[in-house]
Amino acid sequence: MTTPRIYVGTYAKYNSGSIAGAWLELEDYSDKDSFLEACAKVHADEEDPEYMFQDFEGFPKSYYSESSIPEELWDWLDLDDSDREGVEADADIDHIRDQFMGRGYDRESDWAREWLEDTGGLEGVPDHLRNYIDFEAYARDARLGGDMVFVRHAGELFVFHNG
Repeated sequence: MTTPRIYVGTYAKYNSGSIAGAWLELEDYSDKDSFLEACAKVHADEEDPEYMFQDFEGFPKSYYSESSIPEELWDWLDLDDSDREGVEADADIDHIRDQFMGRGYDRESDWAREWLEDTGGLEGVPDHLRNYIDFEAYARDARLGGDMVFVRHAGELFVFHNG
């Protein structure tokens, strides 16, 4: 994965024919304020610089704007790499978190077994009969019915509710 970074210039420099600025790696800054302090150091030669974010890479386009940096970008940066992969370019991070059902399964049927055990779906089924339940079919029906989305990344299965 590409390191999230942004190229910071200013409108004054750009309007005078210069794209002078610097690439700043966003993971070097704990929040938006510390990032903006770094921008001020890069452009200390201007009294009141108006930042122009001229290029970006390593993060979803929905968090990019030429003239501002949204707070939500730092929410995205707080995610671990595997969770970042699951966030689509136009997705709302809170919505993704709300829909997340689990990870680390080898098979969809492993999720189905755990889900049914944890939610009481096997209540009343004697232990000696649980081996006869077709967890693979349950997971397949959840996927084909559109209720669940299974995403395999780096050999690990992630499960999201599709609602």
